Amino acid sequence: MRILYIEDEISLARIVKESLQSRGFEVTHMPDGAFLLDKMKDFQPDICLFDVMLPNKDGFTLAKEIREMYPELPIVFTTAKVQTKDVLEGFEAGANDYLKKPFSLEELIVRLNNLYKLTQTKRNKSTVEENYLLIGEYYFYPEKLELTHPNETKRISYRECQLIQLLCQNKNELTSRKHILDTLWGDDSFFNSRNLDVYITKLRHYFRHDEKVQILTLKSVGYRLIDR
Repeated sequence: MRILYIEDEISLARIVKESLQSRGFEVTHMPDGAFLLDKMKDFQPDICLFDVMLPNKDGFTLAKEIREMYPELPIVFTTAKVQTKDVLEGFEAGANDYLKKPFSLEELIVRLNNLYKLTQTKRNKSTVEENYLLIGEYYFYPEKLELTHPNETKRISYRECQLIQLLCQNKNELTSRKHILDTLWGDDSFFNSRNLDVYITKLRHYFRHDEKVQILTLKSVGYRLIDR
């Protein structure tokens, strides 16, 4: 985890930086916010750790500047200003967490780890949501096992997901029945063949909201996913 740490109390900064580094964090320290945005581009931190009362620009101002360019980057304030109005101002400026001075290094590390995990979970979820295939008016999310249409969002089974992916690989072209059976079931036995018929019927029902999306059958040969 890369931490950009801004603290003008040099002795405190040294202690915090060394403690974090001993726990495996990568830390860049700055005594004030001068050239902050340049440092952000070079270092690309995972979390910013700011004192509020800094020379030149206070932490609230720096947080607002960062939020304009990096809206999702976590920010933690460390400060002796703990009146309600100060805390509210900090969160309004874009803080994700607020730590009162003097603080325990163990508490700081726990908060940083928790915030990092929350951020990664959110990023992973966003990545999953962005991985989709467009089929007519439908958004197909393989990782989420979802088929989404303006009229309906359908949770599908893993096997249905695999079948849609195979058909999409040859969209508007023939996908042979044997290839589907061998790929998804391991053989083209009669029992598996009947299962395939059932799944194709289900998929046709799922795509019913868009007339331009069709799954055509070439009897005993295969299927063609039409997306006009």
